[in-house]
Formats: sequence, C-alpha cells, structure tokens
Amino acid sequence: MKRKYRFLPGLVIGGFLFYMLLPIVATYVFSIATRWDRTILPEGLTFEWYRVAYADPWFFIVFKHSLTLSISTVLASVLIIVPTAYWVHLRNPKARPLFDLISILPFAIPGVVLALGIIRLYARPPLMIGRTPAMLVAAYVIFTMPFMYRPVVNSLEAVNIRVLTEAAQSLGSSWLRTISQVILPNILPGILNGGLLVFAIIFAEFTIATFLVGARFKTFPMQLVYYTRRDGRIASAYTVISFTIAWVSSLIILWVVAWGAKRTSLRNSQPDTEIIEGAIVTQK
Repeated sequence: MKRKYRFLPGLVIGGFLFYMLLPIVATYVFSIATRWDRTILPEGLTFEWYRVAYADPWFFIVFKHSLTLSISTVLASVLIIVPTAYWVHLRNPKARPLFDLISILPFAIPGVVLALGIIRLYARPPLMIGRTPAMLVAAYVIFTMPFMYRPVVNSLEAVNIRVLTEAAQSLGSSWLRTISQVILPNILPGILNGGLLVFAIIFAEFTIATFLVGARFKTFPMQLVYYTRRDGRIASAYTVISFTIAWVSSLIILWVVAWGAKRTSLRNSQPDTEIIEGAIVTQK
C-alpha cells in the first residue's frame, strides 16, 4: 500500500511548483515574444520591448524613485523598529503583547484607508509634508511594520539580550555602543531578512504611492501600470526587470547572511582554539 502511493508527495510538490512557476515563466516568455495571442506558442522572439523600455526617458527616473523609496524605508524601519523592539524585550517585557498587536494592525487596514488617514495627518501643521516623498516613506514604514518587526523580534528572542547587555555595560560600554556593536551583530540575520521583505514590497507597491503622491513622484509600478494599458509586452518587460531586481537583492542578502554567519562561527571558535593550544604548551 505504501509503495502504491509513494509517488504522491512528488506529484503534489511537482504540481505546486508548476502552479507557482508557470505565470513567472509565461511573463518572461511574453516579454520577448513578437506576438503571442493567436497561437499556443509565441510567433517569434525579440528583445525589442526591453529596448523600448530602456529608451523611455522615464525608465531611469522611476527606477531611481522606487530604489530611493525602498532604501529609505528600510533604513527608517531599522532606526525605528530595532531600538523599540530591543527596549521592549529588555526593559518592559509586559508590553510585548501590546506591541505585537500594534505590529499586525497594518494587515487589517486597507492601503486606501491608510493613505487617506496619512494625508489628513501629515497635511496639517506642524509637519506639513503632504504629497511629498517624505510622507510616502512615513506611510511605508507603517505599512511594512509587520515584515520588519517580526524577524527582528524572532532574532531578539533567539539570543539572551539581557546577558549580552549586562556583559557589555559591565565592561564600560555605553547604550549606543552596546546596541551597535553587541546587539546588532547578533540580530543581523533578522534585520537583513526584514529589510529584504520591506525592500521587495516597497519596490513593487502601487496603491499607497498613487494616493499619496501620484504623478508628482512617479514610481516603477506606476510606469508598469501605464504600459499595461498601452502595450502588455512592454509591461511584461517591466515586470521581468522588477522580478530580477527582487531576486538579485535576495541573493545578495542571502550571501551576506551566510558570509556573516561564517565569520561569526570562525570568531567564536577562535578562543577555543587558543585555549587548546595554551593547554598543550602548558602540558609540554
């Protein structure tokens, strides 16, 4: 009986991979197809749509805008969320449920409602940053809070931050130095994972950017939607470029995490090696 159904796990995994990869592969093929609406397979292949996309003077402008927004949101999220999560876990553990609840509120608030509320909040004194990229970054920090907060919290819970903090302070370290040189290296994988999620989400975000800034600060997804109404093949080229940027960013961050973990393991094993060598010399 077991041999009879031994193929089922492979069949389920294969069906899942086919279901997930087929739209991506079809988008890639459509972006290099001369025409693909009258036959099952493309009638020809060409890179003309990529040339048209790159030739558009708006391409590099919207690319720079989206890249700037994504990086700014990641940096702002790290500066706001990491110290807050650290303080809550170290000084006020009873507040964890409250912060956990606050961190998941963006999931329950539609992007349109969030955008309208932020417009009313930031368009009046004393801030007066309505319809500006700064307001968009502030909205993105709120919108992506769960994706940065949870990885950071998981990393904080994986290490004993109280012992690390007390050890650092017993050696005369300040709060700033403790966070930057002791805590951050230990939770770096969580920060990088959260940063990757935030970067990928913001680079492809359309709704909030359209409501908050619109054509005043066009982003990559806005240009993609524009070409969706004009020519689906050029829009597919934009989509492929967006996919590629997300994947390359993921590979770079994974490499950085692996490199950091390797350096940490080597650093941790170094004292043990020195102790062993010292013991051998003493015995001699």
